[in-house]
Amino acid sequence: QVQLVESGGGLVQPGGSLTLSCTASGSIFSINDAAWYRQAPGKRRELVARITSGGSTNFADSVKGRFTISRDNAKNTVFLQMNSLKPEDTAVYYCNADLRYTSYSPYYNHWGQGTQVTVSS
Repeated sequence: QVQLVESGGGLVQPGGSLTLSCTASGSIFSINDAAWYRQAPGKRRELVARITSGGSTNFADSVKGRFTISRDNAKNTVFLQMNSLKPEDTAVYYCNADLRYTSYSPYYNHWGQGTQVTVSS
């Protein structure tokens, strides 16, 4: 079964850092565009960062200069490096990606199950 598996969330103090990982498990040929979203309690899910298959990136204004998104195509993994974390970064973080199962299949969009990030002293 193809799925996105996230890891790396946890509790961190303000100003600290965390790195989230999102790995496509199962039989995968490639990942196209991928992104990280987050959803805080009582708020809508919002885009945090996106990376294209060619490595181009874009970020929400609230995380520019603090977060970095990257990918390891050989390992079918996307990362979100989060620095200078603030309490307002507290949310469940979700990975989203377009996956191709074979070299000739279309891309299918998948969501991960989410990982909790809590920024608190």
